[in-house]
Amino acid sequence: MNFCATKQRQVEVSRSRNQYTLETEVPAFKYRNEPNSTKMSLFQWLKGQFLCQLIIVYGFLVSGLLINLLQICTLPLWPINKQLARRINCKLGYSLTSQSVAILEWWSGTEVTIYTDPKDSLLYGQENAIVILNHNFEIDFLCGWSFCDRFGLLGSSKCLAKKELSYLPVIGWMWYFLEMVFIKRKWEEDKNNFVQRVQNLQDYPEKFWFLLQCEGTRFTKEKHRASMQVAEKKGMPLLKHHLLPRTKGFWVAVQNLRGTVAAVYCCTLNFRDNETPTLRGVIRGKTYHPDFYIRRFPLETVPEDEAECSAWLHRLYQEKDRYQEDYRQTGRFPGPIVKAPRSPWTLINWLAWTSFLVYALCLVLFKIVNSGSVLTIVATVAVCIAVSVGVRWMVGHTEIRKSSKYGVPLNNN
Repeated sequence: MNFCATKQRQVEVSRSRNQYTLETEVPAFKYRNEPNSTKMSLFQWLKGQFLCQLIIVYGFLVSGLLINLLQICTLPLWPINKQLARRINCKLGYSLTSQSVAILEWWSGTEVTIYTDPKDSLLYGQENAIVILNHNFEIDFLCGWSFCDRFGLLGSSKCLAKKELSYLPVIGWMWYFLEMVFIKRKWEEDKNNFVQRVQNLQDYPEKFWFLLQCEGTRFTKEKHRASMQVAEKKGMPLLKHHLLPRTKGFWVAVQNLRGTVAAVYCCTLNFRDNETPTLRGVIRGKTYHPDFYIRRFPLETVPEDEAECSAWLHRLYQEKDRYQEDYRQTGRFPGPIVKAPRSPWTLINWLAWTSFLVYALCLVLFKIVNSGSVLTIVATVAVCIAVSVGVRWMVGHTEIRKSSKYGVPLNNN
């Protein structure tokens, strides 16, 4: 099908942090690729080189460990000035997570297209919110972080994560200091801790979004089959593109954040041309085309009663399912597009860390080679191999086939 470009009416929407552009119509499905210049071809060639990919991961991991160390140094500050310690950790968290966003947006060239009501977009970044995200793709968390960054809340956003992640160096340790809510997925053990951690956010000094993936685990055909068997037993409508949402965690979060959070943002993510994005692909510089549909619901419209809240969330997922089906038919979500520009600070921060660490690495390697010690050189090569294996192992944990099984007790209704 051939789609022609049309002249688009643009409305400038001013905000304190950025300017956003509203577009009334965009071509569906494919972007047209212009002939690449020699410079662009060289850049594409560099993206495909394993050494460049290794440098990217090296910079992220080493800077992450240094940031973890700085976060540990904030521990004495917590009993003296808790809010200052929180703000410092927000900045440190941004310095790390924004590198991932820079790799997504500037290295791979992947840019999230946001479909939303332009009036609602004026509130994004100006209020606390619970954000419901998809869990269908390997890089859905990166797209969520990109959304947070576009509206200035990347460093302060929170999420619900399994306890095992808190033990992982870099990301897990950073999340611990950012007061993420970790759970063991056993409601009897998690209930008190979950409630307490959520209530701790009531006096958080920065605007924040609490990110939830209510399906509890990443979508696969096997998990979908098991989920729909549960739906049939309960007499609930079957979903085609989602798992049944686990409602208890959502209800507990809503109840404990009333008065602190202003709204629920329902985000539906998909990729054009049936793309299957991977983290490996992003690191290799492959460009994807994600579309993000966001709907805002004032928190007072979410029922307080647990059963009614559960029914509300199930209806929301039934609507999400219909939007996903329409997307597969039309190649777009309903409503206008709001373009929030990429932040240059993600690129500046990423380049600064990478340049500094590569320079430091070159100095170390130069000294090792000049030392003439065979043992030292062999040990260095062994460390490099170990790091390479470790990187592949960490990236592998984002793969869909490595995700947890369906049926998370915490969110059962």
